Amino acid sequence: MIKYWQILKQYKISLAVCPLLVLITVLCETIQPFFMADIVDNGVMQRDLSVIAERGLVMVLISLAGLGFSVLNVWVASRASTGFGTDLRSVLFDKIQRLSFLDIDRFNPASLITRLTNDISHIQQVVLMSMRMMLRSPLMLVMAVFFVVRINTQLALTLMAAIPVLGIGIFIILRNGFPYFLRVQQKIDQLNEVVRENLINIRIVKSFVREDFETRKFVRSSEELRDIVIRASNIIVSIFPAMQLVMNLSIIAILWVGGGKVIIGDLQVGELISFVNYLAQVLMALMLLSMFIMATARASASSRRVLEVLYSHPSLTDAPQRPFGCHRVRKGEIVFEQVAFRYAEGETDVLHDINFRIFPGEIVALVGATGAAKTSLVQLIPRLYDVTWGEIRIDGIPVKEYRLEELRQGIGMVLQQNILFTGTIADNLRWGKSDASMAEIEEAARLAEAHDFICSLAEGYNTLLGRGGINLSGGQKQRLCIARALLRKPKILILDDSTSAVDSDTELKIRNNLNQILQDTTVLIITQRVHTMQSVHRVIVLDNGEVKAIGTPKELMNTSMVYQEIFNSQQILD
Repeated sequence: MIKYWQILKQYKISLAVCPLLVLITVLCETIQPFFMADIVDNGVMQRDLSVIAERGLVMVLISLAGLGFSVLNVWVASRASTGFGTDLRSVLFDKIQRLSFLDIDRFNPASLITRLTNDISHIQQVVLMSMRMMLRSPLMLVMAVFFVVRINTQLALTLMAAIPVLGIGIFIILRNGFPYFLRVQQKIDQLNEVVRENLINIRIVKSFVREDFETRKFVRSSEELRDIVIRASNIIVSIFPAMQLVMNLSIIAILWVGGGKVIIGDLQVGELISFVNYLAQVLMALMLLSMFIMATARASASSRRVLEVLYSHPSLTDAPQRPFGCHRVRKGEIVFEQVAFRYAEGETDVLHDINFRIFPGEIVALVGATGAAKTSLVQLIPRLYDVTWGEIRIDGIPVKEYRLEELRQGIGMVLQQNILFTGTIADNLRWGKSDASMAEIEEAARLAEAHDFICSLAEGYNTLLGRGGINLSGGQKQRLCIARALLRKPKILILDDSTSAVDSDTELKIRNNLNQILQDTTVLIITQRVHTMQSVHRVIVLDNGEVKAIGTPKELMNTSMVYQEIFNSQQILD
């Protein structure tokens, strides 16, 4: 709740004004039956048109005033609640950006999307209702009870006896319905995950003609959501029949008792009519209150999910009180010392007792069979994940002592999966350096052998890319990703199988370009290509998460059986 108040206090003027507007609106509404009784008893019954006209005009003016204040209340509350929802969404998104890979895996991307959209919408709706209904309902209830007590105490007791019965009934119903609200949000997560996975992999789905299978999977998830929503709805909708039953019985009792009092002269006809009107207002107040409670119950489940993210502590954090600029990657020396690593849900280590040293400016290839944990190893260097045991040092400083921003600014990384964003080619390349000039962008593109194909496009560097670079080939996307990393001019460059989609000639050109301009840059390459293995200073052979051998390509051909097997298999493939 502290997080919510930190956002809501920006709208403290609206929060202060709304109760006043609600109070005026409620007064305008609850005073109407009082004038109605006067019109009936002193106007209609006495055949006095002046009383009818005078009281009627007052009622019209009061109604117009109430309408004006009500519209103003809606406007103020809507602006405040919408602003709150926007700010909360921004705070949550910012928190998600600071989560590590490990944290995002734990929450699940589809669930985070639901929390950013559906869950926050529920909370925003409750804020709106709080500024309108939460105050309106109790105020209307209090004012209506005040007037009925003023009219007739005995009839008021008949009405007030129904209120506790209604309150207990609403509490029991909502208590049983609350667990279903949380399950509804979880089912929405599952449905979003199905949709997200299908749309991301739509080409695979169509290539394997699995549309029908995916449709059945979606329908099954959608039906599960439908069933749990129906269960929750069946519990909640029972509130209104229960309220109607109790209130109708109350009306019958009031008309029975009140009618008798009118007959014997203890109550006037206008007072009985106004009493029934006040009873309708009590019913309306209770219905609004029950709607607010229902919305609050559902929003409470959503709030629990949002706060779970907001109050989570990122598993990767900067060293405490580490000033900006204290450490920078200056040379590019990398040392692994007794490093072991396992994923959060894993039962065994994927990396075991990793020890090696890469010197500044050295080009090292990391080779091994599929599943040898090569990618897992290089992701530890920029702290995309943290080691489970052991220590990684860059330039003699443990990576945990670097500020994350400065550590990653000194490292250029081309991931195995080539990710581009919606925008122009130039915009995508500027991810490497936000203030890069066109000359710098073109230089990086030439080094990555991307300049020629970019210039062949109609809009050149201003060509708009679709989501994920959908309008480019795999090799073109890889070259753009390499150019993006080079634009940063890092001291450490990690290439995770980043030329697998380009032909051998292009790869050779890229490698020659890199050798020329990265003489002071430490390069770590994950590769399966023989030519790349043979062109580096040293090779680290990884097998089943363990370092099996380290040496020059020539040395390993004589000493490492694992390297020989990899080399020979690639020779056959080539």
